[in-house]
Amino acid sequence: AYSAANAAGISITVKNLKSAGYIGLTLDVMKKFGMQVPDYSDFSSFYFAGEVKKNTSKEIIYTIESDWSGTAFLLVAGAVAGHINISGLDLESQQPDKAIIEVLKSCGANILYKNDSLEISKSNLKSFHFDATDCPDLFPPLAALATCCEGISSIKGVHRLLHKESNRAHAIQQELKKMGIDMYVENDEMIIKGGSQIQQAIIETHGDHRIAMMCSIVALVANGETMIQHAEVVGKSFPDFFKILQSLGAVISNA
Repeated sequence: AYSAANAAGISITVKNLKSAGYIGLTLDVMKKFGMQVPDYSDFSSFYFAGEVKKNTSKEIIYTIESDWSGTAFLLVAGAVAGHINISGLDLESQQPDKAIIEVLKSCGANILYKNDSLEISKSNLKSFHFDATDCPDLFPPLAALATCCEGISSIKGVHRLLHKESNRAHAIQQELKKMGIDMYVENDEMIIKGGSQIQQAIIETHGDHRIAMMCSIVALVANGETMIQHAEVVGKSFPDFFKILQSLGAVISNA
């Protein structure tokens, strides 16, 4: 919600704040472009002067950050299926989905940061428990990770999944169960039992790019060929996703 206080500025009041990290990311970009942004102790209310004062005394060179949301799938692929080296990631980023590193470390993934790149390789993984309320786009890669972790993992924040490109709570369960995964939702948590043999299956993406990528990662360790219908939906956020998987050694063909 917002209200224009007067011609000199605007005040913004945030109701029912979700994904606070993206507000922090926005404010950080504004600062890097020379705007005078106060240091807010919380993100409940904001005030911006009508006349934006920018530091124009020098040239601004800004490098757009790599996307942690898409990268999360590749990091999980490395942890469950084989070695991956990814460069260009900002480990100081305020993107909420950077939390994938925290989860991978907690479940015992082999991660090495060297020469401005992240290296991750296959390892024996243990179950994890993570609250994804503020980073709901991590649910699909985290669900893929949980299928390969020994034991029972839980991901909190299911209510954030109802109004994405699909009802992701339903789509994740429906497609992973096709692949032989024992899982269910209880209250606001998704419970996934990992460590069992993953079955080949025919997958429907539900028109959701992240469901397509999730099932592709799980398919890397399935017991046979997995067919993903309408896989082209990855184009919304990661058009080269399958080309990259193929370059890393995955066997991919167009049916």
